Amino acid sequence: MGPLSWLLDAQVQVAGSPVLAREIVGNAFGLVSALLGLRRLVWAWPVGMIGNALLLTVFLGGVFATPQAHDLYGQAGRQVFFFAVSVYGWWRWQRNRRADGGQAAVVPRWATGRERLMLLVAAVLGTAAAYPLLKALGSWGPLPDAWILTGSLLATYGMARGWVEFWLLWIAVDAVGVPLLLRGGFYPSAVMYLIYGALCVWGFAAWWRTSRATRPAAARTPTYTEAIA
Repeated sequence: MGPLSWLLDAQVQVAGSPVLAREIVGNAFGLVSALLGLRRLVWAWPVGMIGNALLLTVFLGGVFATPQAHDLYGQAGRQVFFFAVSVYGWWRWQRNRRADGGQAAVVPRWATGRERLMLLVAAVLGTAAAYPLLKALGSWGPLPDAWILTGSLLATYGMARGWVEFWLLWIAVDAVGVPLLLRGGFYPSAVMYLIYGALCVWGFAAWWRTSRATRPAAARTPTYTEAIA
């Protein structure tokens, strides 16, 4: 069996249930992406995109013949949107790094009151719009799936913008995602959501400290990237 055939077809037994190897590999890429993002490295985006492509095939079980009996269209859809938003994040962080002389790709900061209101409105409207669509498609657990889809997109956008709050959004997504994935039999993804949750707490603390350390300089002189944002 070649590497590609193994990736597409190989399964392992977890708690007596078959699990695709590509679900494990895709989540591993996602974890590495999160670690790179915590360190504010541009490679977080392309690494994450590889994981998105793999997980898309996992959550569309009816199309790609996965062993799980449920299709999570919200989870699958967010991989597509992740990929698109990641292109934006990759471009933005590369631009920031060039503008700041090759230093960190983004300077963490708290969102403004207006930006937080925008996130709240987008979270409510996005979940409300995604729910009936996912329900009509037959997605399993359409309401939590709708929030996971919406919250994940907002968190990814917040990461691209450098908002500290994006870690809190991820924690809220993980809190809903873990029980949903466990009930659906997506055990590696559920475990990774738990690991992501712990990582998000760590990332939130790290970005918070960095935002406090850089706040005085930012208050004196706006950076180039802030000026053109």
